[in-house]
Amino acid sequence: MPDLSKKVIITCAVTGGIHTPTMSDALPFTPDDIARQSIEAAEAGASILHLHARDPKDGRPTPDPAVFMQFLPRIKQATDAVVNITTGGGLNMTVEDRLAAPLAAKPEMCSLNMGSMNFGIYPLADRYSNWKYEWEEPYLRGTDDFIFRNTFRDIERIVKTLGEEHGTKFEHECYDVGHLYTLAHFVDRGLIKGPFFVQMIFGILGGIGPDLDNLLFMKRTADKLFGDAYRWSVLAAGRFQMPFATQSALLGGSVRVGLEDSLYIGRGKLARSNAEQVGKIKTILQELGHEIATPTEARQILGLKGGDQVDF
Repeated sequence: MPDLSKKVIITCAVTGGIHTPTMSDALPFTPDDIARQSIEAAEAGASILHLHARDPKDGRPTPDPAVFMQFLPRIKQATDAVVNITTGGGLNMTVEDRLAAPLAAKPEMCSLNMGSMNFGIYPLADRYSNWKYEWEEPYLRGTDDFIFRNTFRDIERIVKTLGEEHGTKFEHECYDVGHLYTLAHFVDRGLIKGPFFVQMIFGILGGIGPDLDNLLFMKRTADKLFGDAYRWSVLAAGRFQMPFATQSALLGGSVRVGLEDSLYIGRGKLARSNAEQVGKIKTILQELGHEIATPTEARQILGLKGGDQVDF
């Protein structure tokens, strides 16, 4: 029996709700492209696929379950990867919007942001002058006055409606140290039970910065709060993506890559696909002597309900 505690889980966040079509031709937003890039990412070594939906006409984030259902069954049919659906959605979506697709699909995993925060992506708008679609620039610039809402009540509602009622487990997204304490509050109340998955996030304006000292502090804090009840992973925005993923693995954690988090494969070079990023981090991990978890192993590590228990 292999020692699963040493296996590294690769998550790929395929499209997200941050980057816009002007920024990269590789960013998938039609159901066909999301399905294709998801399948390719799984083939490249991703065990978990973290998915948002976008309006196929212009690439803006959408919560519409009908759009999700245009690519979820195709991904499930073509790969054994764990499908992880966002409950964060896109800017200005209500909690009802954000829950619509997860409640329809009942996936094995969903993301769950562990606190309200300023979420500033407005500096990205200054890098572009010609936009493919009219919605992009105001969407970005409006985030100087945007609070990403995730109240205690919101979190409890998501945990109960998806977790308790449908057996979904969560990628607990922690953008700062306080979010770890919020997670501990729900663990202490018995609403979240181990093994649970903590995604530590660095480099978003409004969250903790991408400094190695911060990663070490987050990890020490999580160890103090959760002991051996959790598994953890790291994502970092933009140019910090690969360095921080590598540091995570060196410290015993898992990794997340994908075009949601960074559009690049190297300095000044846009990635051609999600699979290219997955392939790069897989090579780095293997060169360092790490073993990559298969989807089956990821399910065992995280205690997931199984791909036969979803509604897509």
